[in-house]
Amino acid sequence: MSQLEKAYQTMRNTGAGSIAVGIIILVTGVTVGIISIVNGALLLKHKSDIEF
Repeated sequence: MSQLEKAYQTMRNTGAGSIAVGIIILVTGVTVGIISIVNGALLLKHKSDIEF
């Protein structure tokens, strides 16, 4: 294998890995955002039940 082929394969693998990590981060971010919105809505809905 020539140096250019090795560099090409390394770039291809790194690019594929970066895309995979990006998708995982995107899904995690959306999931955490949805959970935060739901929890905030539940807190607002039940704020009248809180007594100090």
